[in-house]
Amino acid sequence: MEHHFASVWESIADVLGEHTAVVHGDRRFTWSQYDERASRVAAAYDAAGLRPDSKIGLFLYNGNEYLEAHYAAFKMRGVPVNVNYRYLDEELRYLLDNADAEALVFHSSLGERVAHVLPMLPKLKLLVEVDDGTGSGQVPGAVRYEDAIAAHTPMPRIARSEDDIYMLYTGGTTGMPKGVMYDMGGLTRSFAALGFPLLGLTPPADAGDIAGMVKGVADNGGRLISMPCAPLMHGTGMWLGAMIPHLGGAQIVTLQSRSLDPDELLRTAVAEHVTNITIVGDAFAKPIIAAIDTAAAAGTPYDLSQLKLIVSSGVMWTAEVKEQLIDRIEHVMLLDAIGSSEGSMGNSISMKGLPPATAKFTSNPTTRVFTDDDREVQPGSDEVGMVAAGGMVPLGYFKDEEKSARTFRTINGTRYSFPGDMAMVAADGSLILLGRGSQVINSGGEKIFPEEVEEAVKRVEGVLDCLVVGIADDKFGQAVTAVASLVPGSAVTEAEVIAAVKHDLAAFKAPKRVLFVAEVPRAPNGKADYKATRQMADDQLV
Repeated sequence: MEHHFASVWESIADVLGEHTAVVHGDRRFTWSQYDERASRVAAAYDAAGLRPDSKIGLFLYNGNEYLEAHYAAFKMRGVPVNVNYRYLDEELRYLLDNADAEALVFHSSLGERVAHVLPMLPKLKLLVEVDDGTGSGQVPGAVRYEDAIAAHTPMPRIARSEDDIYMLYTGGTTGMPKGVMYDMGGLTRSFAALGFPLLGLTPPADAGDIAGMVKGVADNGGRLISMPCAPLMHGTGMWLGAMIPHLGGAQIVTLQSRSLDPDELLRTAVAEHVTNITIVGDAFAKPIIAAIDTAAAAGTPYDLSQLKLIVSSGVMWTAEVKEQLIDRIEHVMLLDAIGSSEGSMGNSISMKGLPPATAKFTSNPTTRVFTDDDREVQPGSDEVGMVAAGGMVPLGYFKDEEKSARTFRTINGTRYSFPGDMAMVAADGSLILLGRGSQVINSGGEKIFPEEVEEAVKRVEGVLDCLVVGIADDKFGQAVTAVASLVPGSAVTEAEVIAAVKHDLAAFKAPKRVLFVAEVPRAPNGKADYKATRQMADDQLV
C-alpha cells in the first residue's frame, strides 16, 4: 500500500469499523460511517468534474464536516485548501484565486462573503454549503452538504500516488497567504513517525501494516481520543490534533464554540474521555488553568484522569504556565513543538519531575542553525543564526518560485527549509529559540527579539497577555512598545512593567512604553497578530 493518508485511513476504517472516528456535540460517526460519508463527498467532487490535483477550498469552522470534506479530497486525489474563516471579501477572493480552487465547501454563516466574491472566481465548479443554522440559500447554485451526501453513492476506492500534492496555506509571517506544498508519501511517513511513538509503537516501513498495528492497540484499550482546540484551518489544529492522531486510529473530538470556551473544553474532555488535546501556548493554557481553579474552588473539580498529553505549537509556551498546568494535572505530559507550515524543527517535553523551560528545545536530528553566510552555528558559541529544518522539507510554495528559492535551499548537499526563526545553540546542542527574524526590533542599533520581551512582561503578576512591537521613534529608530492585557481586577502600572523587565533583561530591551488594552490581538489559533498590534499601538500613541 502507498503511504497516502486516504489509503491508510481506509485500511483503518476496515479494521476499526465500529469504533468512533469523529465527534462534534451530539453528532458522532464510526470509522465505517466516516469513511462512507467521505466517499460520498468524494463522489460529489468527481461528479462536478474535479480530477486529481483539483483544489478544494474548505471555508469552515471546526466540525465533522471539515474532517469529512478534507478526507474526501484525499480520496479522489484532490488537494484540500484551508481557508481562514476570518477572511473578508478581498482576502477570500485572493486565496481562492491564488489556489486555482475548483470547489468550495463553506458554512452557511459565511455564505454572504462567498456570494460577494463568486462572480470573480470563474474556476469554481462546485459550491457545497454546510447548514449551521444561520440561514442557507445565500449563494446561487450551492448544494447543501447533506443533500450532496444523500445524492451520491460512495466513490469506489482507487489507487493513489505518493507523489500526490498536499498543500497548507500559510499567512502572516510570509506576507500574502501562500500554499506550502508537500508530497503525500513523505508527509504521511513523517506524520506516522511523529504519531506512532504516542502509541508506544515504531511506525512500520510498509503502510499496509499500519491498520493491523492500530487494531492491536485498540483491542488492548489503548486508543487515542484527540481534541484539537485550535482551528482545523491552521496546521496546529489539523496536523497535531487530527491528521497525525488519525494515522493511529484516534477518535477526533471537535468543540462546538467558535472561540475558546475553557469550560466547554474541559467538560468535553471529561465527557469524551479525551487523552490528547492540542492548544496554542499561553493564550489557551492560561484560561484553561483559570477554569480548573474556578471549578475546584466551587467544589466541582474536573476529572481529567484520562488526559495524558497536551500538545502546543505556534507560539512560545512559558515555563511558568507549564508548571501551573503540571501542578493541576500531575500525570500529564506537555509537548511543546517548534515548527511551522514549512517544517518541523524540534520539541520540548515537560512533566512532573522534569522542569519545563521557555523557548529551549531538543532539535530534530535534521535541524541546523546557519549564519547569514551559510556557516553552521556551533553549540555554546552565542552566535545567532537562522533555523534550518531538514527531513520533511516542502516541495515549495505554490506558484511562487522566487520565494521558494529563498526559503528552501540546499547547503552542503542537504536541502533545508528556512521558515524565518532565529536561534542560538546551547552548549548541550539544544535550540534556544529567539523569534522570527521578520519581527526583530532595531532600537538604537540593538536587535531585540519581541518574544523575549513578551515573556518577561507576561511574568509580571497581573499581566494576562502581551505582544511587543517596534514603533517608529526619532531617537531610537524604533521604540520597544508593549501592548498588554491584564487579569480582571488587577492593577498594574506602566512603570511596574518596565522595572520588572529591566530586572530580567538588559535595560535596552525593556519597553519604552506599555499600552494596556482589553484584549491583545491574536488570530483564532492563538498566534500573534503583530500587524494589528502595531496599528493599535500607533493609534494610541498619536
